[in-house]
Amino acid sequence: HCRLLCKPSALAQHLVRSLGRSSMLGGGRWPWPHWPWLQMLQQLLQLPEPEPVVARELLQLPDAGLVALDWLVGPQGAGSSSEGRGAGSVLLLIPNAAGKVTGRLLELGLRGLERGFIPVIFNRRGHNGCPLTTPRLQPFGDPGDLREVVTYLRCRHPSAPLLAVSEGSGSGLLLSYLGESGSSSRLAAAACISPVFRGRDWFEAGMPWLYEWPLLLHLKRGLSRYRGSLAEVVDMDKLLCSRSLRELEETLFCRSKSCPTSWETYWERNEPLRDADEAAVPLLCLCSADDPVRGPPARSLPSELFRSSPYFFLLLTPRGGHCSFPRRGPGRCWGHEAVLEFFRAVGEFLRVEERRKGLPRPR
Repeated sequence: HCRLLCKPSALAQHLVRSLGRSSMLGGGRWPWPHWPWLQMLQQLLQLPEPEPVVARELLQLPDAGLVALDWLVGPQGAGSSSEGRGAGSVLLLIPNAAGKVTGRLLELGLRGLERGFIPVIFNRRGHNGCPLTTPRLQPFGDPGDLREVVTYLRCRHPSAPLLAVSEGSGSGLLLSYLGESGSSSRLAAAACISPVFRGRDWFEAGMPWLYEWPLLLHLKRGLSRYRGSLAEVVDMDKLLCSRSLRELEETLFCRSKSCPTSWETYWERNEPLRDADEAAVPLLCLCSADDPVRGPPARSLPSELFRSSPYFFLLLTPRGGHCSFPRRGPGRCWGHEAVLEFFRAVGEFLRVEERRKGLPRPR
């Protein structure tokens, strides 16, 4: 029941063949296929089984800020040996914009680990227990910190292909990075699961309270730890009294004491697709027509972009909710299988093209 929307090309034909052979794209059955709200709540609250073992690494940025990299080294109880990790591709996992590492994202990391990938989760400044050493957080679509992380990963694993996957609103960061970096992104391929393409419209339209309130409380709890240091640049009382994600975003980044700006100017700098024409990396966007968070496909999907760009591929399914794509049995999200199959197919296609053209493999 999936439909691939893209510009005709040799890579597109190869993906149609590869994805068409995958038995996982049928989705399977789930007890509540018509309840995307319940699917959404489940993926926010449920942890994977078994829980992964994570090794945290802090990376210092040029302005003395810190981001955290959580390396998944195995399931709980299986030990934490990293022997042989350098043999596979590095799989960079980007959580949603609130920094909430969901069970679905951890499940994807474990599935990748089983298949020889090297999964690592990118945590923004002040998110998920990462210390906030400067009074500055990362705006919705500012890829500066992500660029530093990609550079570091390339230095740490110089011979391994680098892949990136974002979840939900975290796709705003990945899309911004691909657009700003163009052919210098250093990524072999990327994927967005239930992405938010139009950031300003998404904030202004409002979100389902089942989704918005858990993330709002998650953000407030994290920010309250740094109340003293952030008070220099933002009104913390107003911030912690925010009643919506839009109000919190506007208070944090538009009404700061150090550099106030307008809501319009903020989105001119942070809209995810502002430089989409410059992207030069194969990107799969996995979307569901019944996504209650992103909104109706007619107004939330940039269909023309997928028809005109040779790098953007939209895999659209009638049902799947927001980042859920559920099915019964082990590996409960068939969307993960689609993403991993996409990466395998792109890698296979690029290797064939290199051999056909006689190009030397990059060192």
